[in-house]
Amino acid sequence: MNEVTQLLDAVARGETAAAETLFAVLYEELRRLAADYLAQEKPGNTLQPTALVHEAYLRLVDPKPQEERGDARGWDNRGHFLATAALAMRHILIDHARRKQRDKHGGNRQRVELADHPDPRVDSRPDEAERLLALDAALTRLAHADPQAVELVQLHTFAGLSVEDAGKHLGLSRPAAYRLWAFARAWLRSEMADFDENM
Repeated sequence: MNEVTQLLDAVARGETAAAETLFAVLYEELRRLAADYLAQEKPGNTLQPTALVHEAYLRLVDPKPQEERGDARGWDNRGHFLATAALAMRHILIDHARRKQRDKHGGNRQRVELADHPDPRVDSRPDEAERLLALDAALTRLAHADPQAVELVQLHTFAGLSVEDAGKHLGLSRPAAYRLWAFARAWLRSEMADFDENM
């Protein structure tokens, strides 16, 4: 059993020192995942990779009992942990996008620098927060049609696993994983078509 797997087992048992060591060992990989996510966001995003990593990590190693957390904590290996971390980051970004959309936080208002002069001819396409929320809604609908397809999409797209590795994690053969990926990708493109046409 390698060091990361031992640390993951210790964290699952609630050992605080193991959680701190695990964070140090995997920090660079977690930060790379966070930077990849934030690179897809529009400039001016208030979240930074370091903050995203720390918030995701706190959610993953929450010391509350499982009944209060509502999830099962137990990771098979480094890839499984990183996939779970990537999903936590996705949820944090979605929560952040929802907060940005609320009226008390500015709703659909655009940030304008004092030196800028608003131009009524400026493109009014939906911003990245709206796109992320639309994708999240599409994934929720896909979960009703095929929950395993959503898991595959999340592991491949958000956690950075290859289609083959994501399929292995789900117990799928290589051909079955690629068939499911093709189905999910086509389904999401169809669901997002109206949104993308308006962009």
